[in-house]
Amino acid sequence: MRSLFSVTLLLLLALTLTAEANRRAKEHKRGKHDKSKPASDCSAAETQYGKCVPEHGDCGDGLREATCKDRTDKIHCKIPCNWKKDISDCKYKFGPWGSCDAATNTKSRSGTLKRALFNAECQTTVKVSKPCSPKVKKARGDKKSN
Repeated sequence: MRSLFSVTLLLLLALTLTAEANRRAKEHKRGKHDKSKPASDCSAAETQYGKCVPEHGDCGDGLREATCKDRTDKIHCKIPCNWKKDISDCKYKFGPWGSCDAATNTKSRSGTLKRALFNAECQTTVKVSKPCSPKVKKARGDKKSN
């Protein structure tokens, strides 16, 4: 009976360790590990952050400097490859997209600031625009004709 209990306990321990290792591996793949935070003991309020500088082109994965006291770290960051790339450190609550302006072939919407990330200086309100979509949405149930 004791050997059965010991084997069961060992299997439970092995299963728990495997599950924890898998969870950590998934978090590491998703970038949820310490390389996105400065390694110093400073709080976010004490740290001065630079702008995210993309590694290639004008968007995608990049690095930003995080400075506190006499230490500067490079931390990973990401700039979206869409209309949000100029305001990526500022989080806004946006209204719906307006109708398409035929003269400029763009539509726009306004947003109000929810919060600033990395001590960024953000505008209280912003207006963004994007090209109108040339696609016409089909109603559900419509089938493509071949």
